[in-house]
Parts: sequence; structure tokens; C-alpha cells
Amino acid sequence: MPELPEVETVRRGLDVRLVGRTILAVDVGRDRTVRRTSAAAVIDGLTGATILDTRRRGKYLLLGLDTGDDVMIHLRMSGRVLLHPMGEPRPPHTHVAARLSGEPAEELRFVDPRTFGEVVVFDPANVAVEIPDLARLGVDPITDGMSRATLARIVRGRARALKALLLDQHVIAGIGNIYCDEILHAARLRPDRISNTLTPREITRLHAEIHRVLVEAIELGGSTLADTQYVDVDGNGGQFQLNHRVYDRAGQRCITCGRSDVVRIPWAGRSTHFCPRCQR
Repeated sequence: MPELPEVETVRRGLDVRLVGRTILAVDVGRDRTVRRTSAAAVIDGLTGATILDTRRRGKYLLLGLDTGDDVMIHLRMSGRVLLHPMGEPRPPHTHVAARLSGEPAEELRFVDPRTFGEVVVFDPANVAVEIPDLARLGVDPITDGMSRATLARIVRGRARALKALLLDQHVIAGIGNIYCDEILHAARLRPDRISNTLTPREITRLHAEIHRVLVEAIELGGSTLADTQYVDVDGNGGQFQLNHRVYDRAGQRCITCGRSDVVRIPWAGRSTHFCPRCQR
């Protein structure tokens, strides 16, 4: 699933090319993609609206409209948000397409082979009712600029395994499996370490690595893996996967210490990667 860096990369790509443009017409090809409301609600809510801004909360992409509504796009497992020239054939699994005003003549397309993703037009004043999962998100490390003091309160106030805590979107929004493994490795902390046992120095290190890893991943356009669909708005893959030190490297020698192999263990239905030597 695309995580904070991937969604932020998409947001930045849209921001420079979408803001100020009006949506002239909308097609919805799959009701499952607009299941939270309806195809008619999405078509009516988007048609004729001008896009005022782009935002992101955790893994949620948000577009502000001059109607007062917002658009929420969640990529989930395989969603892509693409800007294509009008007349270019739509890719398979294009479930929402919005024709844009201005030049060049372009179409905003939501492509999602697995159809877990969503497109919703909603009233931001009523977000707690219309999209409660968005309203319940925790602090966003990039958007909110999570301070060390905030992180300290989070880890000291809970007795949970660090991996479970960092993945809890109600606590910290945007970190998923890839970046959790990379952050914990960089901070030299085991994924099963209990959060309220961290020392002040370890909290400082964890805080620094959360920001460093996420910022570096955004600068490199996120991570595109062999088994994922993620690309930016132009269809280009990210490059941060070339900098992964543990994720998807099970059985390979740790490039940090050079003395132990990366281990992969099952964790709540997904895989966790770490170095037993670096993360004692």
C-alpha cells in the first residue's frame, strides 16, 4: 500500500498542475470505487467545481473545491492518480476520470486494478460522520511537524510494541510497513521493543529517524516495488527502494553492519524486516 511518502509525491505532482483548474466532466466506471456515497454524488460534486488546493493527511489525498466540499482519494493497495493528455487511451481499470479545463487538455484518472481504493466528495465540516477514519487520524509527522515532545508523550504513554505503535494510524498517521521497518532499523530499535521502555536518547533517535527517512523518501519519489502498482502522476516509479536497508532484503547481508543477515518474521499478517545485530 502506498504510504505517506508516496501519497505526498502524488500530492506535489497534482499541486503544480491541478490548482485553479475546473472539472468539466466526470465519468465513473466502477461503483465500488465510489461506494462510500454513489457515482451520482461524485459526478455531481465534481462537475463544474474548481480545485483550490491539494492536501494530505497520513495516506489520504485531499483536494479542496470552490464549492466548499473536499475530495478524498485513498489509493489503498493498487490505486494510481494519473494526469494524462485528453485523447490518450484510458488504462485498464480506470474507475474515475475527470476532464480538466485549460491547457494542456488533460484528464485526471483514478486507476485501481484491485478496487480497494476510494474517491469521495464530502463536506469537510461533517468529516467525522462522512469519513470517520479520516477524522480519527493521529499526528502526521510531516504535515503537523511532529515534535520530539509529542513523540515522547506517545511512546511513554503506551506499553506497546514499537512496530504496532508506529503502524497505528490513530496515533501516528502515514507510516506503513515499509517505512516502519526502515525507521526502526535506522533508529537501532527492535520492532518488538515495548514503547514505554525507551530511554530519552532512544526517543530522540527515533524522532530524528522518522523525519529523516520520510523526508528522504519524499525527495526520491517514494518506493516502487516489484509487487506494487505505485507511480507518480506521470506514471514514473519512485527511487527510494534503492535505499532500503532492511525492507524486502530478507536473507541478505545487512548493509549497515555488514555482519548479520536481515531477518523477516511474520507480524500481524504482514512481514517485518530487521537486523538482529543492529537492532538488539
